[in-house]
Amino acid sequence: MRCSAPVTSPLHLLPLTAHHRLLTLLRSSSAATASAAIHAASLKSGVHHVPPFPAALLSAYRKSGYLSAARRLFDETPHKGLFIWSSILAAESQSDDPRRAFSLFRRMSGLLPDNHIFATLINASTRVRSLNAGRQAHARFLTSPFARVDDDDDVVKSSLVDMYSKCARVDDALRVFDSIARRSPVAWTAMVSGLASNGRALDAVSLFDAMPTKGLFAWTALIAGLVRNGDYALAVQSFEQMRVDGVLINEPFVISNIVCASSSLLALELGWQLHCLTIKLGFEASVIVSNSLAEMYAKCSDIVSSKRVFDQMSYKDVISWTTMIVALAQHGMAFDALAVFDRMVSMGMRPNEATFVGVLDACSHGGLVDRGQRLFDSMVNEYRIEPSLQHYTCLLDLFSRSGLLTEAERLIMTMPFEPDEAAWAALLSACERHGNTELGVWIADQLLRSSPKDPSTWILLSNTYAMAGKWGKVSKVRNLMASMETKKEFGFSRIKLGNESVAFAAGEM
Repeated sequence: MRCSAPVTSPLHLLPLTAHHRLLTLLRSSSAATASAAIHAASLKSGVHHVPPFPAALLSAYRKSGYLSAARRLFDETPHKGLFIWSSILAAESQSDDPRRAFSLFRRMSGLLPDNHIFATLINASTRVRSLNAGRQAHARFLTSPFARVDDDDDVVKSSLVDMYSKCARVDDALRVFDSIARRSPVAWTAMVSGLASNGRALDAVSLFDAMPTKGLFAWTALIAGLVRNGDYALAVQSFEQMRVDGVLINEPFVISNIVCASSSLLALELGWQLHCLTIKLGFEASVIVSNSLAEMYAKCSDIVSSKRVFDQMSYKDVISWTTMIVALAQHGMAFDALAVFDRMVSMGMRPNEATFVGVLDACSHGGLVDRGQRLFDSMVNEYRIEPSLQHYTCLLDLFSRSGLLTEAERLIMTMPFEPDEAAWAALLSACERHGNTELGVWIADQLLRSSPKDPSTWILLSNTYAMAGKWGKVSKVRNLMASMETKKEFGFSRIKLGNESVAFAAGEM
């Protein structure tokens, strides 16, 4: 009588059967641990180098984010085919350092890159905003057979449209778009987004109107592009038209963008309506929407509603905490902002560069010099965050507002950045406020050499020289202001009249 042991797992099958079964399991696997278990079984059964198993395994590691295992598998694979090269390049292009894809591609010899590899290299160029790398990939693509295959060119050319648009070369993007034989919705959407994001709002709307089909993805690309470029009113009009057209909103990104538009317009009533729509659509649990709502209420001076949105969030990411800290700091609630920061750290959330800008700003407005210096030191020593010019400017503002002009002067002379207009102006304003005329004149001379762009800086210069009795320099500054047609921007208020939003500048009747 023949006995057989019970088969408890497909991993016990004979090698040839194991190869196909493991391949099937691998293609349906998304977890790194499952991929690792299948990898171990392939080693045990001896099929780990049988094509196309290595490429499929590498692709599974890439999709599950297990990049170190993908790299190790790639290095250990003796015969590297085109698919395994395509998988590892895709993994590197999506990693924290997409530039690794370029150096790895240079090692690829004896194989002709296909359209997927070209698209991967172009996408890596887009992520690092490298126009030079993108153009090199474009040139290689044009000399390849794939540039002459109409069925395949849209994959690469859509990526090129996106790359040129995000590198601010929208005319180059248009030329590529016009050369596409059969345009997919991806190509249309990339071009609309590129035009909208680069200040070509009317061209974007015109191209959008010409699209054969317009789904939520296309509408979102148009609206997000308009918001990025500051065309907030047109973004709101587009959103209203999308609602009239009955487009189904089944993902929250477009809501987040239009809330940002209402925030920038200081349109609180519109923000209320969007908040209601968020609840109606069931997106109140969305972190990106809640972050946008908290910021919108804060910018519209409703800090109570902003805190309510923040407190009701079931999950808070670093952007949520930073948004609340910045909002409280800007409303003069320095101690509340620092209390939120302390809660954030106590809950194990790691602050980022923007978080420290917020807490340093809170210390500046609260006159908390010692706490600000400790936070700056902890950013460097504890969190290993390299301070940017913005961080140094916040610390400079903290010293300046507190009257510590000697410390402020020492900082501006020793910080590892060339002071920009904002840094010099912050210190100059403090000199004027605290009556340090000698230091103020010296700073004004530094600023004057750099030809400031902000009208308020020119007025500050004129006032500083006038206080010091430097009438010749006052005359020079005013002549320069006149020749540059420099005018101080008026403050304005926006009010709702019927269905229209009207802005009134200071001094208007």
